Amino acid sequence: AIALLNERLAACVSIYPIRSIYRWQGQIENESEWQLAIKSDLKQFEQLSAKIQELHTYAVPEIIALPIVAGSQTYLDWLASHTGRVSE
Repeated sequence: AIALLNERLAACVSIYPIRSIYRWQGQIENESEWQLAIKSDLKQFEQLSAKIQELHTYAVPEIIALPIVAGSQTYLDWLASHTGRVSE
C-alpha cells in the first residue's frame, strides 16, 4: 500500500482481512488473506498492475478494475489530484 501511494499509483488503499476458498493447482484451498481496495485512476491501471505483480508473493494475484459509475465531485477531484505524475 505504501509503495503504491509513494509512486502516486493510488490515492488510498483500504485493507481487509478475508477468507478465500479457491482452486489452485488441482486442489481446493481455504486460506486467510488480505484484500486491498485500491482507489486509483484507470489511466494508472497498467503501471499499478505491474507494480502489484512486482511486489506480490502470489504467482497470480487478483488484479481487477471496477468502474466508478458515479461519485461525489469532491471525492473524484481528490482522487484525480492524488494519482498520476506531479507536474513540475
